[in-house]
Amino acid sequence: MSKETAVYTHGHHESVLRSHRWRTAANSAAYLIGELHPGLDLLDVGCGPGTITADLAELVAPGRVTAVDAAEDVLAQARGTAVERGLDHVRFAVADVHALDFPDDSFDVVHAHQVLQHVGDPVQALREMRRVCRPGGIVAARDSDYGAFTWFPEVPALDGWQSLYQRVARANGGEPDAGRRLLSWARAAGFSDITATAATWCFATPEERSWWSGLWADRTTASVYATLAVDGGHATVEQLAAVSDAWREWGGEDDAWFMVPHGEVICRA
Repeated sequence: MSKETAVYTHGHHESVLRSHRWRTAANSAAYLIGELHPGLDLLDVGCGPGTITADLAELVAPGRVTAVDAAEDVLAQARGTAVERGLDHVRFAVADVHALDFPDDSFDVVHAHQVLQHVGDPVQALREMRRVCRPGGIVAARDSDYGAFTWFPEVPALDGWQSLYQRVARANGGEPDAGRRLLSWARAAGFSDITATAATWCFATPEERSWWSGLWADRTTASVYATLAVDGGHATVEQLAAVSDAWREWGGEDDAWFMVPHGEVICRA
């Protein structure tokens, strides 16, 4: 598999978009918010259904916001999000982060959330993000780190899920433990002024764990990820069904707690 042809492991099944639509600037880009002010031009790479994009657009208005994604179908949802929120200063386009179709020095801020773990060459992606960022601007990236996910109770089948997901993602050309690598990738891309931080999502209330376990239970049997796991020889349909059941078992525990850690970098161009 060439570096530029990584497969997006999750796809855009409803169970995936259920997670993506939950994301906001507050819960997914808090490390960047303090750097934003009205009038900045911002590029959001891998915008998905556009909920984070919309929040960022409100923070930089009347600055121009461009949101790109590799999948045209999900951009339709992002456009709908912008229309619903009355954001007329946001434009959308299909784009490959390895080769962005924008001139040098086009944006003050270039942002990517949960993108670099899925691309074939994250260093090249960061180079491109740097190229289109104006001198003095910011390139910001945040990615989860699957190898550091932690949960309780320790339902044994979820250990198998974690290992399975990592195998499938790497077979698709991605790096599921991206969070711990962001600083290294940014340095390799040529940045020298880098602020590296970490933050978490935590699901512990009955509502949160029901939502989190439910979307992973569905994703494990019905999404592109499930198809890739079976077609790639990583798991059988029966094994995926057992993992899905384990997710629902975990989500039904009164003591259930799940932490998703993220690495974050703010790189000054």
